[in-house]
Amino acid sequence: MEFSHLDKDGNAVMVDVSAKPMVRRTARAEGKIFMSSETINLIKEKLIKKGDVLTVAKIAGITAGKKTSDLIPLCHNISIDQISVELQIKDKFILITAGSVCTDKTGIEMEALTAVSVAALTVYDMCKAVDKKMEIGDIKLLEKHKETI
Repeated sequence: MEFSHLDKDGNAVMVDVSAKPMVRRTARAEGKIFMSSETINLIKEKLIKKGDVLTVAKIAGITAGKKTSDLIPLCHNISIDQISVELQIKDKFILITAGSVCTDKTGIEMEALTAVSVAALTVYDMCKAVDKKMEIGDIKLLEKHKETI
């Protein structure tokens, strides 16, 4: 198997995408943060002392998605057209879904995955005082599409 981020000597390199055409790219990712029913209820009732957990996590996820190339060393700085983050309260977890869109030569799945990850970390940070057993998991890419423009 050959990896695009390694040169012939096995050194890490940023892939040259200069010859690739501009295309519209979309991606969706999801993840979960598992927590106690008590913590779920505190979030629903907006009783977490740090504030509105879902709104803060949504904004954090969007911000992180826009900053992905600053966080992941070999990720290209692409022109992002949209990052969306949705958080849905379930019985034992919060489901986090992120969508991302760009018109560029590469990308957009890392932005969706980063948005989900940071939104989950934000929920964790805001609720850690009341729930020491939260777990972040099931982070995955759901889909990625590209279409020529």
